[in-house]
Amino acid sequence: MASLRFPFLFSQPHKTPSSATSDAPSRSFSTVAVALASGGSALAATGAIIAITQSPKNPFLENAMNFLLSNFSPNKNHSSPLWGSVSLADNSAPVTESRAGMAFPSILKDTQRLLGIGLRKKAVFGLKNIDVYAYGVYADDVDVKKCLAEKHGRHSVSELQQKEELRNHLMENDIRMTVRLQIVYGRLSINSVRSAFEESVGSRLHKFGGYDNKELLQRFTSQFKDEIKLPRGSIIELSRDHDYILHTTIDGKEMGSIQSKLLCRSILDLYIGDESFDHKANEDVESNLASLLHK
Repeated sequence: MASLRFPFLFSQPHKTPSSATSDAPSRSFSTVAVALASGGSALAATGAIIAITQSPKNPFLENAMNFLLSNFSPNKNHSSPLWGSVSLADNSAPVTESRAGMAFPSILKDTQRLLGIGLRKKAVFGLKNIDVYAYGVYADDVDVKKCLAEKHGRHSVSELQQKEELRNHLMENDIRMTVRLQIVYGRLSINSVRSAFEESVGSRLHKFGGYDNKELLQRFTSQFKDEIKLPRGSIIELSRDHDYILHTTIDGKEMGSIQSKLLCRSILDLYIGDESFDHKANEDVESNLASLLHK
């Protein structure tokens, strides 16, 4: 079996250790995963299945056994990654934001690659956080190499992964990018989205522009018209084209476009800036951007 490589890896949310009563099944499955990853033979897969069936009855273990039987038969193609990762060699494999269960295509618009995924949460009455939408950050691989390779290409991947300025250069340069929002909260109204952008984008316009650009903000938020419905699974795409043109589409329909470097910078800062909605996405972007520059 060919070795499994993960050039684009997405960080996973930290899981609190389970109680002692659940440790044994967890260890059994970990042993199975190691055996399959290192052995790579039908014999190893068979041994793994036996190890599972000898464990106490557990729905998780039964599901794991079914997974192994369907994915590790001798005639099965094992070229695809097992976990939530993106490989430059596999353009078709989606990546799922595990907390919200939303899957993102690894490629958009033929040349834009998924660099990171995150989750936008919102506190309700200061008591409970709800998952509003999951988001994926994409960048055109040709533009990334053209704009960033000269400055950063001489560094190793490990060195680049420690350089937070990579994200800033990604946001500042004329690189085609898309932030894809996939609605999780089924009762989200377009008015709530518009109000949230008025606050968050408005503060960024002031931060990067030095003053309250109310006209520019109104041009952007007016694209989110009252008649638009946003059921769970709806998709909003905020795409930066060359010459800093921001295109807004909702479920495939273009709502408008605005040419403004300041607006593009402010939008991207929401998702991969130092005070982004989800710092896990920042880590993903830094790591995968470094790998892309050395591809």
